[in-house]
Amino acid sequence: MTAVPIPDAFEARTNATFEALMSALSRPGTLHPLPTPGMAGIAEALVDRECRVYTDDPTLAATIANFGAALVPVAEADHCFASHPTPGILAQVAVGSALYPDAGATVIITATHGTGQRLRLTGPGIETYTDVILGGVADIWPQRAQNRYPAGFDLFLICGGQVMGLPRSTQIEVL
Repeated sequence: MTAVPIPDAFEARTNATFEALMSALSRPGTLHPLPTPGMAGIAEALVDRECRVYTDDPTLAATIANFGAALVPVAEADHCFASHPTPGILAQVAVGSALYPDAGATVIITATHGTGQRLRLTGPGIETYTDVILGGVADIWPQRAQNRYPAGFDLFLICGGQVMGLPRSTQIEVL
């Protein structure tokens, strides 16, 4: 008889968060519920002691430090948690290269869904196009557009208790 370990509450929550993140990247422009609202739950699912992390939130920094991850400047980070994203921060995010696209960072930022700028998304995971309206991130799109695929960064937008994923392969047109 094979014994299968039963996940505890922490493991079940982080697995559900990771599944929501992967589903969000697979279907760009769609919102997916998170088991724990905010960035802390995502950090809990993605960060371990082998990660280099940047955050502009002191409370989140303390949580991340408890996971054993190295807190580093944004240019050295594998994961960038920005509560207040600015083009200056995103200009420093690691984007990898054509030979090493995996060196690009994962960026997690807060946004508001349904108010703000209208965007048209195209690319893998989108049948024709998807229009979304996002607020709180208006100045980041020109910076993101400077990266040529496969270089770039994957972007998660936290909208309350939901997440939207925009992989580096998604093309974004500001309408």
